Amino acid sequence: MSDQLRVAVVTGAGTGIGRAVAIGLLDDGFSVALTGRRMDRLEAVVADRPEAADRLLPVACDVGDPDSVTGLFAAVADRFGRLDLLFNNAGIGARGVPLEELSFKEWQRVVDTNLTGPFLCTQNAMRMMKAQTPKGGRIVNNGSISAHVPRPHSAPYTATKHAITGLTRSTSLDGRAHNICCGQIDIGNALTEMTAGSGDGMEQPDGRIVPESTMDVDNVVRSIVLMANMPLDANVPFMTVMSNTMPYIGRG
Repeated sequence: MSDQLRVAVVTGAGTGIGRAVAIGLLDDGFSVALTGRRMDRLEAVVADRPEAADRLLPVACDVGDPDSVTGLFAAVADRFGRLDLLFNNAGIGARGVPLEELSFKEWQRVVDTNLTGPFLCTQNAMRMMKAQTPKGGRIVNNGSISAHVPRPHSAPYTATKHAITGLTRSTSLDGRAHNICCGQIDIGNALTEMTAGSGDGMEQPDGRIVPESTMDVDNVVRSIVLMANMPLDANVPFMTVMSNTMPYIGRG
C-alpha cells in the first residue's frame, strides 16, 4: 500500500459492483468518493467502515445531470485535492419487452444514465487530471458483456454499452498527451443483486429460459484494483471478466 494520497471516484457505489469495487479500492489504500442517487445507500457503505470514514466521501449525484456531476467533482477537489481513478460504473436497464413497445422516456432514461453519465463524469475527471500535479490519471468504464453481444429485449442497454466502447477508445486516444489512461472492463454474470436471478433462468436467443452460472464479484474487484495500480505508462484497453461457463463464448 502506498503512502501517497490516491483518490478514486466510483459511480453507482451504493450497491452491487460499485459498492464492492469502492470497498476494494479503499482496502487497497485509496480514498474514495462514493456516488449514486440515494444518499442513504452511500452512507451505509461509510457506516460499514467507520475506521476509514476520513477516506470516504459520499456524494449524492445524478450522473445524467451536468450540474449534479459538476458538483460531485467540485466536492472531490475540495475534500481531496486530486483525482487518480474514475470508475464509470453506474448503469440501468429498461423493461425486457420488444423494442417497439418501449417508450421514448424509457429509452432516454437509459441513455442519460449509461452513456451521458459516463461522458459527463469523464469530462470532469479529465479536467481535474490535466490540471493537477502530478498530471494524469486513469478512467475505467464498465462496459458489460452487452458491449459485445445483446440479450433478448435489451436494445437501450445494449446500444449504450456498445457506445461506451467508442467513448473508451476516444478517451484513451485523447488522454494520451496528458498522461490519462482509459480502459474498459466487460463483466459477465458477477453475482450481485442485479444478477441474483441468473440461477433461476435467463431468457436465451431461442426463447428458452435457462439457468446461468455466476461468479463472485470479488473477481471484478481484483481486476479493477489491478488496473488501478498499473503505472500510467501502461494501460489495459479492454478486459473481459466472466463466469467461465456462462453462454457467451460459443454459438447461441
